[in-house]
Amino acid sequence: MRERKRQKRKKLCREKIGEAESSAMLLQLIQLWMMLCFASVSCSARQDPFAMRISCGARQNVQTRPTNTHWREDFGYTGGIVANATLPSYITPPLNTLRYFPLSEGLQNCYVIDKVPKGHYLIRIFFGLVGQSRGTIIEPLFDISIEGTQIYSLKSGWTHQADQVFAEALVFLIDDSVSICFHSTGHGDPAILSIEILQIDDKAYYFVPRWSQGLILRTIKRLSCGFGQSKFDVDYAGDPWGGDRFWQRIKTFGEDSESSQPRSVETRIKHASHPPNFYPETLYQSALVSTNNQPDLTYTLEVDPNRNYSVWLHFAEIDYSVTTVGQRIFDIEINGDLAFKHVDIVELSGDIYTALVLNTTVSVNGRTLTIKLKPKEGNHAIINAIEIFEVIMAESKTESEEVSALQALKKALRLPSRFGWNGDPCVPQQHPWSGVGCQLNKSRGSWVIDGLGLGNQGLKGFLPDDISRLPNLQILNLSRNDIHGAIPSSLGTINTLQVLDLSYNFFNGSIPESLGQLSSLQILNLNSNLLSERVPATLGGRLLYRASFNFTDNAGLCGIPGLPTCGSHLSSGGKIGIGLGASFAFFLLTTCSVCWLKRRHNILRAQKIAARAAPYAKARTHFSRDIQLTRHHNNFGKTSTAAENGPILLS
Repeated sequence: MRERKRQKRKKLCREKIGEAESSAMLLQLIQLWMMLCFASVSCSARQDPFAMRISCGARQNVQTRPTNTHWREDFGYTGGIVANATLPSYITPPLNTLRYFPLSEGLQNCYVIDKVPKGHYLIRIFFGLVGQSRGTIIEPLFDISIEGTQIYSLKSGWTHQADQVFAEALVFLIDDSVSICFHSTGHGDPAILSIEILQIDDKAYYFVPRWSQGLILRTIKRLSCGFGQSKFDVDYAGDPWGGDRFWQRIKTFGEDSESSQPRSVETRIKHASHPPNFYPETLYQSALVSTNNQPDLTYTLEVDPNRNYSVWLHFAEIDYSVTTVGQRIFDIEINGDLAFKHVDIVELSGDIYTALVLNTTVSVNGRTLTIKLKPKEGNHAIINAIEIFEVIMAESKTESEEVSALQALKKALRLPSRFGWNGDPCVPQQHPWSGVGCQLNKSRGSWVIDGLGLGNQGLKGFLPDDISRLPNLQILNLSRNDIHGAIPSSLGTINTLQVLDLSYNFFNGSIPESLGQLSSLQILNLNSNLLSERVPATLGGRLLYRASFNFTDNAGLCGIPGLPTCGSHLSSGGKIGIGLGASFAFFLLTTCSVCWLKRRHNILRAQKIAARAAPYAKARTHFSRDIQLTRHHNNFGKTSTAAENGPILLS
């Protein structure tokens, strides 16, 4: 009996120990799961993307409802005038001001935004309208470029189409800044309501290898098929790394409402808001389905010819009649060519209510892009959304050193504001700077400046030494302006210079000796200035045989045929040499004159002394002669004594 009780107690203890161990193990598993969850959240969390929104013309930061979007005050612009804004569309941000650029401000004006981190960006520009005093509104047409590449040309009627009141492009920024320029085409003044610079995932919209190097995607169309309203992704509460996209709702393709039927569900969609594109889940909860009357689903869009387009097609099987693989299969043709064969959404996505994205790039020679879904099994086709982008090759930029040199010239020459000279001088190629010639340096993959034609433009400044920072310059024409000052000697370092025309200005001083080093020079016009002194021998001698030149109508120039001889028209060096020679001659003449005068003075003094002593000298002479005669006579009479032959004292 006791043994039975003891065995029972042991059994109970073992059960309690087992329960405790199970509880401890469960607790450990829970703790491990929580740690893994925390680690997963921590790993998936990352810094919010860079976002900058500018309200053009605003003098202070503003917020707009209903999303309380923050807009920065206006900055970074190169010109323009602030005005009250007229909003062209219901999707336009409710901002009160804009900045417009009249032709007097130049053909191109830009926003240059610095301190933008390197990365992948969605850049969007909203257009506005300026109300005129007479009550009419002019619809401006102009071109837009980003980082020197033209991305868009506004077309007539844009104010009546919601998705054309803005331009949008996906761009890689590599130098911590972005320039957005607006180019006048003579059809009204560009008017900009807002600019958005939104960072997106670096791998977003990956469609070809090395797509991040020199390619830009411009948004042509984003369609959300089926029920709902046209709106931005922020209203969907989408991931900010998706870029706040605008989706235009469409309930049917074409004018025939019986060609398709909308479908919608509230069921959760798997694999929707995933990196790198972060498409909103709502995008896949509605769709268009073809009908028995029209089994094919066809969408046609007017596009620019001879371009490449990246097409993104979105699917999710949300039709309750399809539950498994093989129940709906269709082909996809683009402009008559088979792009995707035997598309089975359930099979490719892995399940129903699961997002599927197909992408392809096509070349379009005509003016339309047609997407056709042709059923093979199930009689009906289905589509949830369409994205179409134009693929644009990014332009090569101008050498930064030469751009800064032109900016220095702009300031020194006092270029009129109508010239603009904002952005990049050579690109976009459709809108180079006025008076600037460009050439592509293929070896370096960048543009260089090979010509400046600024003749007869009313320039009133001076020509700075910065001109030498254009080492590829072949033609420099600044004739018929009011430029003053000296001709910079640094011009002589531009070995490529072939034409130099500085005529009809107010250049003064001498012609730099360095111009004689321009071995490629063919034409040199310096006539009708205020130049003086001798034409450099190296320049004049070579020009006589190898180039055309004109030095006339410079009153102070001399030294070559056709100009006065350099008599009084001596160079500064000659004048200095003559001055030094004259000074030395004067010094030598003065020294010789002083020596001659002293010598003459000594001679005259000696003569005067001699004149005063002449009578005494004569007397001594007579006395000496008498003594000598006496001695002579005595020698014939008797022998002389020692006393008689002793020394004769004359004084």
